[in-house]
Amino acid sequence: MTAVCGCDDDRRTRLARRRVLAAGAAGAFAGLAGATVDTGLAFAADPAYDGDVLVLLSLRGGFDGLSAVVPAGDAAYYAARPSIGVPRSQLIGGGSFFGLNPALAPLLPYWTGGQLAAVHAVGQPAPNRSHFSAMEDLERAAPGTSIRTGWLNRMLGVIGSSDPLQAVAMGTARPARVLGGPAPYLGVTSIDKTALTGEQAGRPIAATMAKLYEGAPTALRQTVGQLGGALQKTAQMRAAGYTPANGAVYPATDLGAALRDVARLIKSGAGLRSATVDCGDWDMHENLGPAVAGRRMYDQLKALASALAAFAADLGATGMRRVTLITISEFGRRVAQNGSGGLDHGYGNAMFVLGGAVKGGKVYGRWPGLTNAQLRDGDLAVTTDYRAVIGEILRARCGVGDLSGVFPGVTASGLGIVAAR
Repeated sequence: MTAVCGCDDDRRTRLARRRVLAAGAAGAFAGLAGATVDTGLAFAADPAYDGDVLVLLSLRGGFDGLSAVVPAGDAAYYAARPSIGVPRSQLIGGGSFFGLNPALAPLLPYWTGGQLAAVHAVGQPAPNRSHFSAMEDLERAAPGTSIRTGWLNRMLGVIGSSDPLQAVAMGTARPARVLGGPAPYLGVTSIDKTALTGEQAGRPIAATMAKLYEGAPTALRQTVGQLGGALQKTAQMRAAGYTPANGAVYPATDLGAALRDVARLIKSGAGLRSATVDCGDWDMHENLGPAVAGRRMYDQLKALASALAAFAADLGATGMRRVTLITISEFGRRVAQNGSGGLDHGYGNAMFVLGGAVKGGKVYGRWPGLTNAQLRDGDLAVTTDYRAVIGEILRARCGVGDLSGVFPGVTASGLGIVAAR
C-alpha cells in the first residue's frame, strides 16, 4: 500500500526508501530485544492503561485535502480549479463554508452523527515537497533536534508499552518509520498470514529459536519469548476465524483488509494500543478528474470512505468509544490545477479524526484564505501544526500528560476536537 509517484523526486528516492525500510526491520527486532516484560504475561491487556487505541492512517503520496474538504465559501478555490473543483451543489454534510466531497458519502452518517471531524490548513512547520524527506520529517516529528525515533514509538514509551502486539504496523511486513525506536512493535501483512519469514513444514524456525535461546541472557530470551507469543496469539486468532460485526462489509482493497485486521486485533483483547496503516496512490499530478464515479480522485476517496465506514461499523458504538483514528499525509497539493488536470506537490492539508469521543460534524482550524496574497508560495498556508492536533488527542484520550517526550517543543492545540476521558 505504498504510493507510486511519477515525479522525479520519488524516482530518485525510491531505492533510498527501500534501504531505510530494510534498516527499520532490524531496528524493530532491536526494539523487541530491549523489552523487559515477563513473557508469561505478554498477551494480557494491561489494566493500568485505559486510554484509546490510536490508529494512524497515513495517506501516502500527498493527499489533496482541498478535494476532500472543500472550501466552497472561498471563491478563489473555484477560480484556481476550473475543471476539477467540486461544485457546491454536489457537496455533502456541509455548512455555509465547507462541504465534503460526495465520494465520502459512506462516512456521512458518522459526520452527521458526530463521530467524524476534519481539521483544515494543517501541516508540518515548514514546507517540504519531497516525498521521501517530508515523510521522514512527518514521522520523526522532531525538527531541529537530533531525535531519530518515530513519534509513535516515543508515545508508546511514555504510556508504557512492553509487548509487540500492543503496537502493530498492519498490512506490511516492513516496520513503519513512525514506530521506529526502542518500544516493541510488529510489522504484520495480515493476521492470517503472520509467520516468520522462511517458516514452513519441516523448518520450524520459531521452535528452533526458542530452543537456541534457552540459556541466553534475559533480554534476548524474552525477545524470543515475545516473538513466539505473538505467533501463538495470531495462530489462535487465525484458528478462530473472523466475521465482521454489525453487517460491516469491508471493500476488497488492501486498505479494507488492513482495517479489518486492526478491528479484529482490537476485539481480540490482545491489548493493542496503536496501529499504523498505509494507504497510497494519492500523488495525482494528472487527470485528477471531476467529482464523479470513474474519475481518479472520486474513486480513491470512495474507497477510503468505504473502508473507514466498515471499520467504524465493525467496532460498533461500544468499540469506537475507545478508538481514535487520525489521517495524516506528508503534504497537501497546490491550490491551482496544472496543465494536466492534476495537482503538484503543495503544503497545507486536511486531517480527518474518527472516533467515539470525537466532537464531529464540523471542520476545525483557522482558515487562511486562498487569494494569492494569502497563499504560501502558491500553496494553502498552514495555520495548525499537525503535531498539536495529535498532541491534543494524546492528552485527552491516551493519557499523555507531558507532550515533550513525544513532540518536543509543541503545545497541544486547543481545538476541542475530542472529549477528554
